[in-house]
Amino acid sequence: MSFPIEIKNIQKAKHGSDSGVYDTEGRFVPSKFEEIFIKHARTHGSALTSDELMEMLKSKREPKDYQGWVAAWTEWKILYSLCKDKNGLLQKDTIKCAYDGSLFELMEKERLSGAKKNS
Repeated sequence: MSFPIEIKNIQKAKHGSDSGVYDTEGRFVPSKFEEIFIKHARTHGSALTSDELMEMLKSKREPKDYQGWVAAWTEWKILYSLCKDKNGLLQKDTIKCAYDGSLFELMEKERLSGAKKNS
């Protein structure tokens, strides 16, 4: 079963209070991606803790954009829950995979390598 992320239409998924990593036309904005870590990754320069993630989400909130707040919180908390490492860190490379559409491939590789180690 395959669940591809079609990034060619990503602009249709934009909402208020998002990270700004995609512009209004769906183009990846590297400076906005790096800004996440420059501003919020204080414990580890290339990863976010749960608290740092929550701080980042609060900083991106647009006033009275309750739908956007819920959408951003849901997207990031699911990503954190599924992809945090054993130390509770959401790594920069993993987040990048979420943005470039290769996250599920990465997760499958990690699952398969874990299965091989355990057998």
